Amino acid sequence: MNLPNKLSLMRIILVPVTVLFMLPINIFGWQPEGWNTFINNNGMIVAAIIFIIASLTDTADGMIARKYNLITDLGKFLDSLADKILVISVMIAFVELGRISAWMLVIIILREFAVSGLRMIAAAKNEVIAARMIGKVKTVTQMIAVIYLMFEPLLLKISGIGFTGYSSLGINAVTIIGDVLFGISVVMTVISGADYLIKGKKYLKG
Repeated sequence: MNLPNKLSLMRIILVPVTVLFMLPINIFGWQPEGWNTFINNNGMIVAAIIFIIASLTDTADGMIARKYNLITDLGKFLDSLADKILVISVMIAFVELGRISAWMLVIIILREFAVSGLRMIAAAKNEVIAARMIGKVKTVTQMIAVIYLMFEPLLLKISGIGFTGYSSLGINAVTIIGDVLFGISVVMTVISGADYLIKGKKYLKG
């Protein structure tokens, strides 16, 4: 396995580590008090740092693969899979925390299933649907939105508003920016999905 593929694999491995620092532990009623207190107070900052590191590997593996001609079919699969698992897993955690609406996440997941299904149909015909720039833009807007939401507790504390939980944020400048960024990511998700389906409509005939 070459270096770019190892970086993609590392991004997948970092997914459960990121979520671990986002959500307090509650296993059939068992809640480690000390750990959960740390998570509630500082866990999101740790999760944000891990998420940023994971996101940077997305840029690094692509640059290395292109520079040293290490592009492989496995690499294309792992890179795409790692991006989807990383972003969607963190968004699921935010739904659990009450920060984002489940229906918005459903839209994002439906887009990923639709595009992946289209690629499977194309692959069955020995054709490859290359990644499009608008798809990369979609991923970037999602990652920016997620990173901002992760830093919201810190921003609220710095601004003097205070933070007692995502479910009781209220309406303020900090949360409005977060809502706008996440809304943009959802819009870009829909646009990029429609773009893939329109460009690949020939694979859907018959």
